[in-house]
Amino acid sequence: MVAVQRQLVVFDFDWSMADQDTDRWVFEVNAPDIRRWIEDTDTDGTMQFTDMVAQALRDAHARGVTRDQLENALRIMPFHPAMIRAITNLKAAGKTSFLCLSNANSVYISVILKEKGLDAMFDEIVTNPAEWAPSGLLVLRRRIDPSGPQHSCTVGCSPNMCKGDELEAYFMRHPPAYARVVFVGDGSNDFCPALRLRSEDMLLCRSFGGLHKRIAKEGGLKCEVKYWTGAWEVEEIFKKL
Repeated sequence: MVAVQRQLVVFDFDWSMADQDTDRWVFEVNAPDIRRWIEDTDTDGTMQFTDMVAQALRDAHARGVTRDQLENALRIMPFHPAMIRAITNLKAAGKTSFLCLSNANSVYISVILKEKGLDAMFDEIVTNPAEWAPSGLLVLRRRIDPSGPQHSCTVGCSPNMCKGDELEAYFMRHPPAYARVVFVGDGSNDFCPALRLRSEDMLLCRSFGGLHKRIAKEGGLKCEVKYWTGAWEVEEIFKKL
C-alpha cells in the first residue's frame, strides 16, 4: 500500500469500532423490555430513531435505571482488543488523524473511548449531543434540531444527521485535502459518506451490515472497498497504512 504523508481514518462507532450497538446494548443489560420496545418501534417506523432512544432513556430513568448502571453497561460492552491495538499503533506511527462519525451519542462514545484508552486518539467526535441532567437522566437530542433547517440528503440519511455532509464539513475545517481517507463502517447510513470518497481512498465495509447490501444493490463508489468481519482483519489492514 502506497505510503502517504497525511491521511484520515473515519470510524463509524456501533458495529464498526465497537462490537455492539450502544443504543440497544444499554437496555439489553438494564431493561430488556425497553429493548423489545425499541425493536418493535424501529420495525414499524413510527418514530425517528434518535427520538426513540431519547424516549427509551426517559422511560428507563422513570423506573429507576441510574447513570451508574448505564455507564457500567457501556464499560462492559464488547470491544475487540485488536481494534484497540489497530487504532493505538496507527496513531503512534504518526501522519494519521482520526474522526468518529456516528449516529450514537456523545456520552456513550466518550465513556467507552475513555474506558479503552482511546479518548485522546480522535481529533473530533461528530455525533448526537447528550448530557446528564442533575436528576441522572441522560438527555439525548438530534444533531440536527428538528425545529431548525434540515439537511437535503437524497441518499437516505436519517433526519438527525447526514453523514456525507458531516464528512465534507470536516474536510473544510481541516485543510488541505488528505492524501488518503479510510472510512470504517457497517450500516446503510454509512453509504452516503462512502459515496464522497475518491479513487485514492478506501472503504472498510463490515460484511454483515446494511452497508454491504447497499453497495451490492446500488454501487457507484469510486474508492477501493475491502470487506471485513472481525477486528483482527482491520488491524491487519491498518498495519499496511
